[in-house]
Parts: sequence; structure tokens; C-alpha cells
Amino acid sequence: MAEGRARSVGTAVVVRTERLTPHMVRIVLGGDGLAGFGAGVYTDHYVKLLFAPEGVRYAEPWDLDVIRATHRREEWPRQRAYTVRAWDPTRRELTLDFVVHGDEGLAGPWAARVQPGEAVRFLGPGGAYAPDPLAGWHLLVGDESALPAIAAAMERMPRGATVRALIEVEGPADEHPLLSTPDGIAPMWLHRGDRPVGSTLLPAVTSMVFPSADVHAFVHGEAGFVKELRRHLRLDRGITRERLSISGYWRHGETDEGWRAIKRDWNATVEAEQELRTPAAA
Repeated sequence: MAEGRARSVGTAVVVRTERLTPHMVRIVLGGDGLAGFGAGVYTDHYVKLLFAPEGVRYAEPWDLDVIRATHRREEWPRQRAYTVRAWDPTRRELTLDFVVHGDEGLAGPWAARVQPGEAVRFLGPGGAYAPDPLAGWHLLVGDESALPAIAAAMERMPRGATVRALIEVEGPADEHPLLSTPDGIAPMWLHRGDRPVGSTLLPAVTSMVFPSADVHAFVHGEAGFVKELRRHLRLDRGITRERLSISGYWRHGETDEGWRAIKRDWNATVEAEQELRTPAAA
């Protein structure tokens, strides 16, 4: 879904909410507006939720072309991307999990206070990754922001798959104890406490003994540690780009809008730097 392209705005309704952990809230969406919703191919399917700035109202139904033609840029909807934790086409229910840190951010505080019956506008779904059933083994790495996608990937793993899943959270209360693969493989939960995000993931991955070179890897979360792990996996471990789904979902010190504005160029720069170093490391 390229930025700036005209896209159809979907509408759903909040069916129920649930506080999963101190820092994660689950929102289940439903309604006739989800008819024809197309998730299911990928485990990292996502939707972009649209939030009107406070005090701004749009004509119904929402149309991005009309909104952009009739409102100043600062009045355009703000977007936040969230992974599809689950999609039930029979019940027509879409489940999204939100990281919540008090009043910090836009979507988190909204998820903490939203009530059933409220309308939600969205774009999507998009997506690109699902576990390769033919891979020798699977590596899943992320912080809280990647937890929904990692959970969906674990549930989709084929029977007999070798899986190493590492998820960093603030502390024990943020673990999801029922999360596992069909074979019962549970993730390794890493607790960072008050240290920077990624502090436990970096040494855990770099010191890991890989079962084999035939790995399909999914690494997502804060851009700083993602950059370091991309360097390690591409250069030190020799994983090709085609076998690696890796991206910074967010970046410490950047607003969501600021990160989206620079993310493509940042990723291209990092990838180019590592491509230049690959021959020397081979």
C-alpha cells in the first residue's frame, strides 16, 4: 500500500476489549464493514488505523481523496499501523493488540479507553511474511510491538518445525503464558527492566548457536536494535535478504509520523551499507 495512493477506507465497530497484560490491550472489531476483508495469507498482515485530529470532522463515508482536497494537511487523518493478531472470517471479527504506556502516543491511549460500539476507520490489509514450511528452522525476534506478528507466526508453524522465538518485554507481567506453536514450543521471554529496548535481544541472538544455515527469520521492533541485528544476520551469519523479514516498526525518539517520513530512506541506507560490506565479510 504505497503512501499517497488513493485507497478505500474501511469501517469497523469495536465489539469488545480486553486488558491482556499491564502494557497490552486487545481490541476486537466487527461489523458489516469487514465484509470481504482479505487477511489470512500472511502472518504479518496489518491495517492502518485512521484517527481524525481532535475537533476535525469528515463527511461520511470517509474518502481520503475528498479529505485531502477539502482539509488542510494538518487536518488529515493520522495513521497508525497495527498487526492483525487474528481474523475470523466466519464471525467476521478482526483482533488487534495494542501496546499501551499510559498517555504516551496516539493509538495506545485510544485503545485503553475505547468502548464497544465505537466506529474505527482503517486501510488495508497489507502484509508480506509467513513462515516458509520448507525452511530448515525459524527465527522470530522482536519487542512488544512485534509480539502480535510473532504470535501469529508461531500459531502458523507447521508440525515438526524447529522454532527459536525471542520476545523482549519490560518484565514478567508482560509475558503471554499461553503463546506457543502447534507443537507446544513456547518463546523465550527476555526482561529488559529499565534498560533500552533491544538490550537483551542483541546478546541473545548474537550468542545463539544456529541449528543450521537454512533459516527463515523474522526480526521486527525498535529500529536501533533491528539495525544491529540486520548487520549481524546479513554479514556475520550470511542470511540472504530473501530469507529475512526485518524492519523497524518504530524508532526511539521519533514520532510515528516522523519515523514514517524517513523510514524508507533509512532502510535503504542501512541495506546499502551492509551490501557494500558483504564481499569483505564473505
